This record gives sequence, C-alpha cells and structure tokens, in this order.
Amino acid sequence: MKRSVKLVVAVLASAALLGVGAHAAEPKKAAKAKRVAKAPEDPTVAAPKTGTSEKGFLAKHESFLKRAKEGSIDLLFLGDSITEGWRGAPEVWKKYYEPLHPANFGIGGDRTQHVLWRITNGELDGISPKVAVLMIGTNNVGDNTAESIAKADAKIVQTIREKLPKTKVLLLAVFPRTGADRMAKIKAINADLAKLDDGKTVRYLDIGAKFLDAEGNIPKDIMPDGLHPNAKGYQIWADAMQPLLDEMMK
Repeated sequence: MKRSVKLVVAVLASAALLGVGAHAAEPKKAAKAKRVAKAPEDPTVAAPKTGTSEKGFLAKHESFLKRAKEGSIDLLFLGDSITEGWRGAPEVWKKYYEPLHPANFGIGGDRTQHVLWRITNGELDGISPKVAVLMIGTNNVGDNTAESIAKADAKIVQTIREKLPKTKVLLLAVFPRTGADRMAKIKAINADLAKLDDGKTVRYLDIGAKFLDAEGNIPKDIMPDGLHPNAKGYQIWADAMQPLLDEMMK
C-alpha cells in the first residue's frame, strides 16, 4: 500500500513539473516569435526588392537601364504598378505621350525605397528628360507613417533634381484607394507633398477627385479593384494632367 501511495505521489509530482515546464516554454516561444517579426523598412532608405519579387524587379530594372542607354527620352514616368499600368491603356498612351518621346519606368509593388534604389543605381544616368512624372507611396501606406512616406517622396524629388538638373518634376498626389484608414493616411501624405511645389522646377498636382463619384467613392468602372485604374481611368488621368504637362514641357 505504501509503495502504491509513493508511486501515485511521484506520478503527480512529475506531471506538475511537466506542466510548469510547458507553461514556462510558452513565453519563450512568444518572445522568440516576437524577435523574428521583421520591422518595416525605412521608406527613406534606398533598397532593392528581395525574396520572391527580387528576380522580376531586377529584370525590369535592367530593361530600364537599357532603355536609358537608348536615349531620346523627353518624358519620364516613375512609379509603381499604377504607373506601369499605362501599358494596359495603349491607345491613351499613344495619343497623349508617344509624340513626346516617353519612357515608363514603373514597377508593380514598388515602394518609395525601391524607386530610390533604382534612380540611384543607373536609371537616370545618361538621360535628360524635360519632365519626370512621379507618383509613389501607396504601397508604403500599410507599414509606414504618412510623415515618413512624404519625406521619402521628397528625397526622391531631390535626387531627381540633383541627377537631372534640367528636368522638371511633375509630382502627383497619391491616388485615392478604398479603405477609410488608408485614405486618411493618403490625405496626410498629399498635404505634405503639396508643400514641395516651388512653382518652377517642381509642380504638385492632385487629380484624386477626378476618380471619385458624388459620394466620394471610387466607381468600379474607373478602378475595378479600388486601386488600379482601367483604360477609362487612364483617360481621366491623361485629361486631368495634360494642361500642366503641356506647360511644363515647353
């Protein structure tokens, strides 16, 4: 009987120790998971894409270097997928921009740090466009503050002006997109971007209202996914930007 009691006590004690060990391990696992979580990249520090996007990003970058070497670029577009998407509206592009010797250096998924990396790694070398149209920052909205995104855009503008002193910058406000929180941040970004307009070499243009209906919503027949314009959306963009672009191209 005594042996049985001792055995039960031993089993209970072992179970208690295992329980304590298991509970003690949980905070360690949580701490480890917390350490592994990657901090958002600084949007003001130039960086290439890494991971699964790296190969495609670098391939497009190389194609832009090749295009730059070909020369004859009077109008340069810089940005992310919204800029790259001009390829989906070829008729609008041909009518408005083909006569202006354009180049489209837009890459889907790009953030400010990626554009900074591209323009400091050869994409602006050997060219001297009359105007560079820039819109970038919407892909940073989920991770970075409005202030830091605006500072990154300002750094991109400064870099363009330093590398291309004869080029004027047409800085577009970040386009509207679905989501109240995102739109609030975009509004704050654009308020800072507007301050970069010097009336001469850097001009700021906000055409966001052109993409909204009377209730302030984004119609699906302009931006089906609430972010990327379709051909109708690019027509709206071209029409809204043309007066200022004409002035800057003189």
